[in-house]
Amino acid sequence: MSSGALSRRLRDTADLLDTYAPTTDALRALQEAKNAIEVAQAQLVAEMVDQLDHETEGYSSPRAWLRGVLRLDTSAAGSLLAAGHTLRVLPELDDVSISLAHLRQFTYAVKHAGIEPTRGCLHELIHVAAVAEPADLHGIVRQLRDAVYPDALEQAWIKGMEREDVKLTPVGEGWHLTGFLNATTGAKLTTLLTSMSAPTGADDPRTTAQRRVDALETLLDGVLRSGLPEDQGIRPHLTITVDATDITSPAGTAHLLGFGTLPNTALQELICESDITPLMTHGPHAVLDVGHTRRLATKHQRKAVNARQHHTCAGPGCRSPIIHVHHIIYWSDGGPTDLNNLIGLCPRCHRAVHRGALVIDPDTRQFTTGTTPLARTG
Repeated sequence: MSSGALSRRLRDTADLLDTYAPTTDALRALQEAKNAIEVAQAQLVAEMVDQLDHETEGYSSPRAWLRGVLRLDTSAAGSLLAAGHTLRVLPELDDVSISLAHLRQFTYAVKHAGIEPTRGCLHELIHVAAVAEPADLHGIVRQLRDAVYPDALEQAWIKGMEREDVKLTPVGEGWHLTGFLNATTGAKLTTLLTSMSAPTGADDPRTTAQRRVDALETLLDGVLRSGLPEDQGIRPHLTITVDATDITSPAGTAHLLGFGTLPNTALQELICESDITPLMTHGPHAVLDVGHTRRLATKHQRKAVNARQHHTCAGPGCRSPIIHVHHIIYWSDGGPTDLNNLIGLCPRCHRAVHRGALVIDPDTRQFTTGTTPLARTG
């Protein structure tokens, strides 16, 4: 972004704040200004590196200047230097409104997938950066890396299997847990803890860490008593997305929800030892519509809703697991228990819908509050 464009953006933001704009408008404007400032900083750092301006002020390296003059820690200084290099090799990002955290994912792509593969899908990556969180963009970039270097993916899987270990050491009044889990085992544990650690409501005082520990204790209690707990009749599943032609192909890969791309070796191991619930995304499938003959969603429908929403609540910006399956047109108002009328929500978003704070358009499935459309992530 040119200095003139940045100046105009800052003036527009200041003018908006002077009008006592709604908090949401002000926050959006401030975030856009912050993004522009961070990109401008990265561009200037790249220029400083090229022109050796840091040496004129007595510093031997740009990193030393950033630490000594701007008082940035080593990590922040490194991020700016890396971002500056990324903007040099991908100048298309200069005028894109993204945060430094998003820009770090483009740096990761250049480093681990290569400049040309990254440039080849740059338009798609910029679109993801414009509508999603940095973590979501990172997941896409990892898929790009895995597609470019499938042999490295296979080797990483093998090394992970060799490193696995879990240790529990008594410390004071508790236990210290350390170790390393391979992709499959780690995904199994993540799936269970995520399924069982959703907030119980808006007034749930527990932190995310406390909910995870409580979920682990509940899981252990359930195993000791009678086996794994079920959620509305459906045990938590690992979710693997794989093209039908890749199942038998030695070069085929699959995507394990919560982890990323799996090589064929891992896929075959999971298929060998698992009970499988197939969900077809094209072609014939199990009957998923039951009309108005019953109110509660069937097991097949719950599984389909979870798969469609990647096991994540459909509420705007929500990342909680799906606990409730909600009728978009209420069953009491004649809404059918059909897949197109069902949506997966966490308890908090479900209550927000019923009290009218969130409204779901039955035609578009778009969330609104009043008349304002909200971005959905589910």
